[in-house]
Amino acid sequence: MAIDLYRKTSLGERRPVDRPDIFDGMFKNASLTLSAWDGNRLVGIARSLTDFVYIAYLADLVVDADYQRRGIGRCLVQETGKRLGRGCMIVLFSAPKAHEYYPKLGFESNPFGWVLRNS
Repeated sequence: MAIDLYRKTSLGERRPVDRPDIFDGMFKNASLTLSAWDGNRLVGIARSLTDFVYIAYLADLVVDADYQRRGIGRCLVQETGKRLGRGCMIVLFSAPKAHEYYPKLGFESNPFGWVLRNS
């Protein structure tokens, strides 16, 4: 189900939806995964890696295109925050199409991010 949601959104372009083994590992090894449902339909996911006290990396925030602009993403971020310790930071890499979205949720831009790909 989750892989189908990713495939239907722009996030699927940047996630290994063609590699179910890796995709499954992303969820099995996540520290915190929350989902939003409309009946039996999966409409949103927030997937994080965290120590729960200092920092949480919000690896994925995905909402079905038919359900966007209804507050589901905001709710998933808020619920993620409720499960973290007081003062725990949530950090993320924004998809280009979502760059203007995160400030609306209270996120602040930080130019000091770095990426090292393990090859």
